[in-house]
Parts: sequence; C-alpha cells; structure tokens
Amino acid sequence: MLVTPGDNEVRLDKWLWAVRVYKTRSQATAACNAGHVKVNSQNAKPARHVHPGEIVIARTGDVTRTLKVLAPLAQRVGAADVPNYLEDLTPPAEYAKREQAHLPGSFLRPKGAGRPTKKDRRDLSRIWEVRDP
Repeated sequence: MLVTPGDNEVRLDKWLWAVRVYKTRSQATAACNAGHVKVNSQNAKPARHVHPGEIVIARTGDVTRTLKVLAPLAQRVGAADVPNYLEDLTPPAEYAKREQAHLPGSFLRPKGAGRPTKKDRRDLSRIWEVRDP
C-alpha cells in the first residue's frame, strides 16, 4: 500500500527496502542496527520514521549512498518509480569504487586469505595472457 499524503511517517527500514537501497527488509534492519545508516548525520534505528526533506546516508557494500527523502513509501515499487520517492545525492566517485572492484585487471586477494586456489591461478593466467601480446 502506498502512503496517503496526510500520512507522512514510514519506518526507516521499510523505506530503505521500498526504494530498493537494500534487497530485503531484514538487510535494511541489520544495516540500521550495525550503524551503517544515518539520518541527518545521526545514527538511526530501524523503527525511526522518515519524513520528506531528510538526508539518509546508507552504506551498501563499499558504496556510501546519500539520499534525500522526497516522499514516504510503505510498499516496494518498481525501479522506474523510485525517483519519485528519493533524490540520489551520491557523488559519482562513490559509484566508481564499485566499478573499480569489478575490473578484470585488478586481481586483489584479501590479506591472510592463504594460497591461491586452482581457479584463482587460472584467472591470473588469463589476465596475463590478455596483457602479453
């Protein structure tokens, strides 16, 4: 159900899920509880109500998204309708972080991950085959 114009209160976790910031409502709740979500520069609990005009900062993976609430929303909508409910203020440099992680030339392993697996060695050899003419 969509929120009526006189009803300007929706839970933060529900709004984050409805505008497709997080895939599930439980992920949105967990992010709020972990301190990954701030409203107006203050940590926010999942049951906090959001109002139009508030700035929500949500960390999703390695990207920190900055969003302005345009309207409350209680039910998930299609991706094409999301811009009616939020304004994305995230700097382009944040989205570049996500693209950098998926570049084929960057083969990064976490420190302490141990020896490369057979699949990792094959991926590395493919990278070097492409680079060597």
